[in-house]
Amino acid sequence: MSSEVIEKKVSKKDLRGMFWRSLTLEASWNFERQQNMGYSYSMNKVLDKLYPEKEKRREALTRHMAFFNCSSPLSTIVMGITTAMEEENANNPDNFDTESINNMKAALMGPLSGIGDSFFWGTLRILATGLGTSFAMKGKILGPILFLLVYNIPALLVRWFGLIKGYDLGASMLQGAEESGFLEKFSYGASIIGLMVIGGMSASMVSITVAGSFGKGNEAQTWNSMINGILPNMLPLACVMLIYWLLKKKVSTITILIGIFVIGIVMAYFGILKA
Repeated sequence: MSSEVIEKKVSKKDLRGMFWRSLTLEASWNFERQQNMGYSYSMNKVLDKLYPEKEKRREALTRHMAFFNCSSPLSTIVMGITTAMEEENANNPDNFDTESINNMKAALMGPLSGIGDSFFWGTLRILATGLGTSFAMKGKILGPILFLLVYNIPALLVRWFGLIKGYDLGASMLQGAEESGFLEKFSYGASIIGLMVIGGMSASMVSITVAGSFGKGNEAQTWNSMINGILPNMLPLACVMLIYWLLKKKVSTITILIGIFVIGIVMAYFGILKA
């Protein structure tokens, strides 16, 4: 890739359109890939501009249908960076690794979600609710208005400037990246971080508890503690790997979800598993 100035195809108007579309990020949330449809919709118009060829545009839209879940106000930072990466790919298709785009998304969505959820949901929302409620209890219409303003003004500002700064950061980061080998290292590092995030989510969000115990009195030990003594969270890991194997075998997500519900209910009924 040349170190010359990259041709700019994305305008402020395009970013403004992406900003408004990003407000629909949660509108089509689903259990399979969560915010992926809203993300792809937000990127749609820009991708239309970057890829006039139908096949290239289809590949880009499909690329952004991958799993995505991030705190909504900070999600535009990721959108801005991926827009710059897509622009670089459109300008230099032969020298750009498109896998780095989703690797970057996977690496950023976890840390940004931690920051965004703790600030917007855990702090700002509580402050806005307290302020609005104090006025609403006195019968003043200012209560709900204050709640909406106190929460949404900072959220919208962060969403807008996050998109702009994310795009600028992505564009400057990609200048000369191929020549220095940065992009390859970045893609590799981002994929490692993404796998770490998925591993952490698997251990913390998947819970399987085996019922029953063996031994008597103070010597009694549960089967679950014995299994975790061999390898902590071994059952959640086995469950995640089994689901991954089924997905690789092209088993539909709906079939897997129904299977999990049925197996869980049956095993709980016969006392094999417990909540």
